Amino acid sequence: MKALEVHNLRKEFVRRDGRSRKRVAALGGVSFDVERGECVAVLGPNGSGKSTLVRLLSTLLLPDGGSASVFGHDAVRDTRAVRRLVNRVSVEASFFKKMSAIENLSYAARFYGLRPAETRERIPQILDRVGFPEDRRVEPMENLSRGMQQKVALARALLTAPVLLLLDEPTTGLDPRSKQEVQGFIKEVRAEHDATVLLCTHDLAEAEGLADRVGILDGGALLCLEPAEELKARYGAETLEEAFFAARGHSFENGEGGGS
Repeated sequence: MKALEVHNLRKEFVRRDGRSRKRVAALGGVSFDVERGECVAVLGPNGSGKSTLVRLLSTLLLPDGGSASVFGHDAVRDTRAVRRLVNRVSVEASFFKKMSAIENLSYAARFYGLRPAETRERIPQILDRVGFPEDRRVEPMENLSRGMQQKVALARALLTAPVLLLLDEPTTGLDPRSKQEVQGFIKEVRAEHDATVLLCTHDLAEAEGLADRVGILDGGALLCLEPAEELKARYGAETLEEAFFAARGHSFENGEGGGS
C-alpha cells in the first residue's frame, strides 16, 4: 500500500477583483504517489500551491475535484482515520499563546492519548533534539520568537512518531544551526520510525539533502517529480537551482499561482 495516492487533485478559491469575484485555481489537477518510508520534497515559490496541497492532505480543506488517500484512507470520506496517521507542521503553526511550550506539548500529548509518564519523559527529549533552550520552556508562547515557536511546532508533530509527516516550510525562521538540528531530526524520524515525509519548501538545499525525489510545483501544476540527479540531467543542469529555473522558465521570486 502506498503512503500517499493523489489523483487529479484540484482546489479553487474565490477572490475579489475590485467589485467582482473570480475563481482562482490554487491546484489545477495534481497527481503523484509516495511510497511508505519515502521522503518527497515539493519545491515552489510563494503562491505555487504548496500550502494548499498540505491542507488538503491533512483534511483541513475539501478539494473541488480529484482524490487523495493516505495509506488507503480517503482524505474526504475517512478524515478521522487520516488524522490519526498524519501530523502537520506549517509555517503558521497555532498555539495557546498564554501557555508555555511544555504546557502546549502536554495538551497535545493528552489529545493523542499518550500516558502522563510517557509524556514527562518524551517532551524534554524532543525539545532537546530540536534545539529548544531549557530556560525558555516555561515562558508563554507569545513571548517567543517565530523561530522558537516553529521548534515547538516540530516537537508537537514528532511527539507521536507519526506515520506521515506533512511539513510545510518546517525550518522557516530558524537560524542555520537550528535548521541543521531540525533536518537531522527529520532524518532520524524516518530511520527510526519508518515515517513517510512530504516536505513542501522553497529551500533547494534542504530538499536535495532530505528527499528521495524532488517535485516542482508552479502555478498549481506539478511540473515534474523525480530524484534530484535525474531532474538535473533532464534539464542539463549542474545544480538543482539551475534545474528549478529551467523547469519553470522564469525566476524563483516571480512565481504566480492561486494559493501558497
